[in-house]
Amino acid sequence: MRVYYDRDADVRLIQSKKVAVVGYGSQGHAHALNLRDSGVKDIRVALRQGSASADKAKAEKLKVLTPAEAAKWADVVMVLVPDELQSQLYGGHLHGNMKKGAALAFAHGLNIHFRLIEPRPDLDVFMIAPKGPGHTVRSEYLRGAGVPSLVAIEQDATGNALEVALAYASALGAGRAGVIETTFREECETDLFGEQAVLCGGLTSLIEAGYETLIEAGYAPEMAYFECVHEVKLIVDLIYEGGIANMRYSISNTAEYGDYCSGPRLIDASVRSRMKEILDDIQSGRFTSQWMSECGAGQPSFKAMRRRAAGHEIERMGEKLRAMMPWIGKDKLVDKSKN
Repeated sequence: MRVYYDRDADVRLIQSKKVAVVGYGSQGHAHALNLRDSGVKDIRVALRQGSASADKAKAEKLKVLTPAEAAKWADVVMVLVPDELQSQLYGGHLHGNMKKGAALAFAHGLNIHFRLIEPRPDLDVFMIAPKGPGHTVRSEYLRGAGVPSLVAIEQDATGNALEVALAYASALGAGRAGVIETTFREECETDLFGEQAVLCGGLTSLIEAGYETLIEAGYAPEMAYFECVHEVKLIVDLIYEGGIANMRYSISNTAEYGDYCSGPRLIDASVRSRMKEILDDIQSGRFTSQWMSECGAGQPSFKAMRRRAAGHEIERMGEKLRAMMPWIGKDKLVDKSKN
């Protein structure tokens, strides 16, 4: 697997182009601001009429256009709106307006890999996918560093798609850390699986199950929260810093022994089997089809699940205990007033 760095990119390629960033959320604000600060002079943020994000972009002295206006103007269009909105955005605003030979770019491969979007054949299609949230992409850039990112080329109409993509990645700050070559398929399927089976679905379900098990056994909710929620960060930070071995080196012998003995009892062959089922749902497109049908119906199940999750006792207990630890709120990654 090839890794590119700033030395492999000519940032002047992107500095000389008109770049439209569609969306101004977590990733959108980071892309627009990092590119601007890297010398991309012709940059626009594309937002629908009446978007609440317009004022945030204008506060950074970024010019705002509608998606259709931006598509007509831009040489590179980076699509950073939610997955469920991208197909309609492309079909309704980008497809008929983009210049011949322009580049259509993404930070996630779902709509291209599962053919929800069929790009015009005269367009370059590439992906630059930072392996971190937009708030980190921005903060690391300001620190003089960068977030490792993925690069993939789906369509090379001009013969120059990779060079432009690497220039974009360099301006984003990714070339400081490393830009790893992949494909839209590989990025999409591994990303969805990681989110569902481990990082989001797996972890949050494990946390809630542990919390509920202790509560049902008669332990105080404060104790259950500390042991099953609060201390997750302590363990994850050790793994993040130096891998699983680094975490095991740092914890007590008792905890390490419990790790070896009890972890495989919990994550056993039946769990691995269900993980394979989840991966199959992703690879076959069943998950994407289900999600797009849910969105087409107005997301009733999704919104109901979100409400139920937000109402869980674990959230109220967490709010109470975090108020006792003001240092947690300092230097927050997420500031909803800005991004």
